[in-house]
Amino acid sequence: MEADLLIYNIKKIYTPLGNCPLCGSDMENIEEIEDAYIAIKDGKILAAGKSPAAISAKEKIDAKGMIAIPGFVDPHTHLIHYGSRENEVALKLKGYCYVDILKQGGGILSTVNATRNASDDQLIEKAMKSLDIMLSHGTTTVEVKSGYGLSTEEEIRLLRLMNKLNSISLVDIVPTFLGAHSIPTEFKENSWGYVDKVAKEMIPKVKEENLAEFCDVFCEDGAFDYEQSKKILEEAKKQGMKLKIHADELTQSGGGELAGILGAVSADHLEEVSEKGIELMKKAGTVGVLLPGVSYFLDRPYANARKLIEKGLAVALGTDYNPGTSPTENLQLIMSFAYIKMKMSAKEILTGVTLNAACAIDKGNEIGTIEKGKKADILLIDAPNLDYIMYHFGINHVNTVIKSKGDKAVVIGVG
Repeated sequence: MEADLLIYNIKKIYTPLGNCPLCGSDMENIEEIEDAYIAIKDGKILAAGKSPAAISAKEKIDAKGMIAIPGFVDPHTHLIHYGSRENEVALKLKGYCYVDILKQGGGILSTVNATRNASDDQLIEKAMKSLDIMLSHGTTTVEVKSGYGLSTEEEIRLLRLMNKLNSISLVDIVPTFLGAHSIPTEFKENSWGYVDKVAKEMIPKVKEENLAEFCDVFCEDGAFDYEQSKKILEEAKKQGMKLKIHADELTQSGGGELAGILGAVSADHLEEVSEKGIELMKKAGTVGVLLPGVSYFLDRPYANARKLIEKGLAVALGTDYNPGTSPTENLQLIMSFAYIKMKMSAKEILTGVTLNAACAIDKGNEIGTIEKGKKADILLIDAPNLDYIMYHFGINHVNTVIKSKGDKAVVIGVG
């Protein structure tokens, strides 16, 4: 066996296995291989197992007794935006609610205004800075939503920029159309008019240019109600797009139920999801993407991960990186929140940020595990075991990132 790259002297490989999301108690099913190696050829994993192995390679990496895990997958971000909203934090601490802040010119619409006024170069520069931070902390694939344009021209511009970013960044980007993020100012008194614009004008244009794999909608009080969300998602499904839903974050909006009924790939947030929503999602195979960074930053209750897992749902974790409710690119920090505040085990968390997160963006057959045929997205972690990553929080445990891009595996030293 001849490889392009051989990683040897690995203390232990920790990885889930397979192409499908792990549900319920199966999220604990983590393969552990001691004294291990990983062989890579043409940007893909050629073999992984217990050393020694009769493998020759053009390049070798001594892991020096570190552990290896799959590259992290962040299945929910709002990467492309301009400006920041740290000024809103003081208002929140004084007791102002989101509606109060919105009336003062803040909230999503303030980011929309800043993004519309930013040049392509400014947006690319800001996004690249965040992608570099994500990669250094182990995120090798990231889902990116539009949603800070809220007009056909601006939403298309943001999606085109995602494709450009995917060509210049080592991080793989999976684009999602989120024209239904908020009602823009110009449609303040005509929300259904904007719903029609999203469904009849934006979605066909996105599909015509093949700019996004997914269509998402913010199904919530103050954003898009159940019927509005249903209309948008049904049109996207007719156009052949895969579905995602911002569901049941602040209230029981029916997002979980809608995700199950329409067969959404994922339903994200779920802090207030109903029993019916859980059952319908489980039946449809919808992945529940939990976003504890939002709960931390807004000082709100966390999603009930234990209940969702015990009910047999497949759970993933994401940063929800955005300027208003979760301004962090660090998925390792999110893992620590899930560990302490949502009572998830280290094995469940690893599944949640690798295989299940990959399945939440319909990439489970390509990434999310360390096994033959998958992309060589691998992290060498300077930690004695899996639990230590979540236990010793607030620092970067990644020493080396191996990132598959095209038919090559790029090695990035971090530590």
